[in-house]
Amino acid sequence: MKINFGHKGFTLIEVVMAVVIAGILATIAIRSTVTITETGRVEITKTELKDIGYAISGNPNLENNGIRTDFGYVGDVGALPTTLNDLLTNPGGYATWNGPYVKNRFDQTPSDYLEDAWGVAYSYSGVDLTSTGSGTNIVHKVGQNTSEFLLNSVSGNIYDADGTPPGTIYKDSIVVLLTIPNGAGALVSKGIYPDLGGYFSYDSIPVGNHDLLIIYQPTNDTLRRLVSVLPNSEHFNSYLLSEELW
Repeated sequence: MKINFGHKGFTLIEVVMAVVIAGILATIAIRSTVTITETGRVEITKTELKDIGYAISGNPNLENNGIRTDFGYVGDVGALPTTLNDLLTNPGGYATWNGPYVKNRFDQTPSDYLEDAWGVAYSYSGVDLTSTGSGTNIVHKVGQNTSEFLLNSVSGNIYDADGTPPGTIYKDSIVVLLTIPNGAGALVSKGIYPDLGGYFSYDSIPVGNHDLLIIYQPTNDTLRRLVSVLPNSEHFNSYLLSEELW
């Protein structure tokens, strides 16, 4: 007498199909994981490139009382970094260097900011930062060109307290001093005299917050102002001295 328990075994075809389906699902899962990993690396790299850009030229969103406070390496030194190493270590005992301007992702890897998420070194040239580790260039532009950070202008008109320009007699009694970083680690004060209408002008000025002094030399009456030079700008203002001097 045979006893039938009602159990049915798997056929060879069913077993093979199960293995094939499991393999397909595993492949899809692996590919999804790889895609997520690659996407994560791309986003990490883009974020780091943006941060390096801020380290070079400053974050325009950082302000105090409506005045931009961050101009990065360029604002402190008056020049673009020669290499990305300049952002982490002082390139030559520069007194105006106020870094480090970058922060590493991992403390145990002091130079990881130099490399993208694939471990490939960034390329830096002028205003372009490039990652090549993904096989496709990821480019972050710090600006349109170097001149927008280094070749700005500052100008203005000077009047005494009642709004009168110095004229021919007094124009040589006023000296204007603009103090800027010289690109080699020091500050330099550039002195000029206004014209008879009180107008003065500087060119080739780097971005940053710079001290401007207007001095009436006979009495040493001095007006001090902070000039905030933005990228690709022509900064102009009118200045009134505290007394009726002429």
